[in-house]
Amino acid sequence: MQNKKLLVIGSTCVDVIVKLDHLPKTGEDMHPEWQHFAMGGCAYNVSQIPKGCGMDVTLVTPVGTEGVYSGFVKSNLLKQGIKGTVTVQGAENGCCYCFVEKDGERTFVSVHGVEYSFHESYMDEQKGQSFDYTYICGLEVEEETGYELIEWLEKHIEHSFSDSDDISAGTLVYAPGPRGVNISPDKNERILAMKPVLHLNEEEAMALSGEKTPEAAAAKLQEKTQNLIVITLGENGVLWMEKDGSLHRLPSRKVTVKDTIGAGDSHCGALLAGLSMEWSMEHTMSFANAISGEVVSREGAMLPDIEIEKIFDEEKMNVS
Repeated sequence: MQNKKLLVIGSTCVDVIVKLDHLPKTGEDMHPEWQHFAMGGCAYNVSQIPKGCGMDVTLVTPVGTEGVYSGFVKSNLLKQGIKGTVTVQGAENGCCYCFVEKDGERTFVSVHGVEYSFHESYMDEQKGQSFDYTYICGLEVEEETGYELIEWLEKHIEHSFSDSDDISAGTLVYAPGPRGVNISPDKNERILAMKPVLHLNEEEAMALSGEKTPEAAAAKLQEKTQNLIVITLGENGVLWMEKDGSLHRLPSRKVTVKDTIGAGDSHCGALLAGLSMEWSMEHTMSFANAISGEVVSREGAMLPDIEIEKIFDEEKMNVS
């Protein structure tokens, strides 16, 4: 099987993780159990799963030159050998304050920086490349530069490779995210018209479709995309609808939840890995559930590469 190439476009920021007993009420004075900095951002989190599986991943992520967060992001991306980084002079990277309560539930407060921006020039270093799948998140689409991102995708998704200055972006994988319903209808319609693979959680799917059940949401969304729909259901596992309209479910693995930061991103990253391996959706979702289950059983959004590789190798054995 030919080694497939993945393009991930979007944010890398700093997660400022704060462990609390509970979210404070107005006027309440409390002390967190602890806090620390960690690499984060949806695109970064997604990219780390296929990268940890040894796959060819390019992460086109803007990094500023100003501020403490930009320095943290740049040094870690360099240390990890990430390819695709774009330096934006005079700009700053933002952060995401991740408040984690004792039951593991998390609340995000994001300070957006350059990492959510997009300009066609960010893709200059990718000229001549042909990718099989391209991932984007709704947070970048929501930004003012979201139109520029959509215009670039419309030119390159499912586009035949023709010359050395061209880029073929393959099939789009789109995760609208929790703010997907805040994206203007014209943007959403243009993205859905590109027939993307959709990855959402239950709440996001129902909000975006206007339906009251994940099953109805999958059917409604697929009317527009005519492609695979994946809806995560938390402790109830995952539901997906294949291109032929058939509906399937797989239960989640029983784990003790430490926090849920990065659960959806890691699941989507595992989906990308499974698609690249041309696995059946049942094997792909088994791998994705195993990865996201391991993520929520630890503190923080990411797994060490050695753990990702271990779970990946176990699933490969099941496939064979």
